[in-house]
Formats: sequence, C-alpha cells, structure tokens
Amino acid sequence: MTPTSVANQYLATQVQSSRPLELIVLLYDAALRHTATAREAMVRRDIATRRTALSKTMAIIGELQNTLDMERGGAIASELDRLYGWMQSRLLDAIMQQDARPIDDTRRVLETLRDAWHTIASAPPAEAHP
Repeated sequence: MTPTSVANQYLATQVQSSRPLELIVLLYDAALRHTATAREAMVRRDIATRRTALSKTMAIIGELQNTLDMERGGAIASELDRLYGWMQSRLLDAIMQQDARPIDDTRRVLETLRDAWHTIASAPPAEAHP
C-alpha cells in the first residue's frame, strides 16, 4: 500500500464513522488545507496546483452551502449562505487578480466558522426535557 492509499483509507473510515456535525468540521478542515495549498501554489506560480486546490475549495464551500436548511435554519442559515457566496466570490477574485489576499480573506472566515462548528460538534448532546 502506498502512503496516499493508506491516507485515503483512513479518511474514508473517519468520514464513515463521523456524526453529521463532525462531517461539517471535516469539510472545513479540507477547505482550509486546500486554501493553504492554493496560496502556496500561487506564490510559486504553480497554476495547475492552484487551480486544483481552489476548485476543491469551491466545491467544498458549495457543498456546505447546499446543505443549509433555509426553512429551519432561519437567520443563521441565511447568514451562512451569504458568507459562502462571499467566499466563492473572493476565491474567484484570487483567480482573476492573481492575488493571494482573497484567499487569505477566505481562510480567516473558514477558520472562524470551523472553530465554531468544532465547538458545537464537541459539545455533549442536549438532553431531552419532558
């Protein structure tokens, strides 16, 4: 087995054994990894790696946006939807302007949201009250 196949197998096991809130944290973690890769690639002028990393980041953000329950989520879901749209726009700005600052802006928001979701996912489940 190659190190990559071992890592992929580990990740698949982690995803399959995670609760829904933990999966959201994993998506944020992946988005943060890909934005870091994109930024490094932009500095190195490695267009292919930057393109792949930003595409993966945008796909993850799109998935997070598609999972929002706008009916039950109320104002929080609306605000997350707005933030996800803003992040997509900033990543497109990074591509168009060949500038890492929009990636940095996106990373800051992703880090804040990731930390919030991690706190929520780590909290003990609320007990049902009769």
